[in-house]
Amino acid sequence: QVQLHESGGGLVQAGGSLRLSCAASGRTFGSFFMGWFRQAPGKEREFVAHIGLINSNTYYKDSVKGRFTISRDNAKNTVYLQMNSLKPEDTAVYYCAANRYYRERYYAPSAYNCWGQGTQVTVSS
Repeated sequence: QVQLHESGGGLVQAGGSLRLSCAASGRTFGSFFMGWFRQAPGKEREFVAHIGLINSNTYYKDSVKGRFTISRDNAKNTVYLQMNSLKPEDTAVYYCAANRYYRERYYAPSAYNCWGQGTQVTVSS
């Protein structure tokens, strides 16, 4: 297991950018599959992005493709979510998640067994 801590959220105007970070404890971070999810008030938690053990294995929610980039730095035990061209509909609490084992349904919250506490992202119009 790993413990996860997100940071980097905040208030930004539409069209702006934010970079979220998720710092993980433990020396086996490089063995974990990582994901970013978000949850807006009154809505279910939804998939945003997934990254495998190397930076080239990435998947995105359709509505964030071309705007968001997930990456990882295993030396720093950190996964990032670079968010550009933000829209008001991106407003949500963003969570990072981890699992030691790959799950085919990487877009489902049930595919992950470790979660951070979340960081708020608010995009004003």
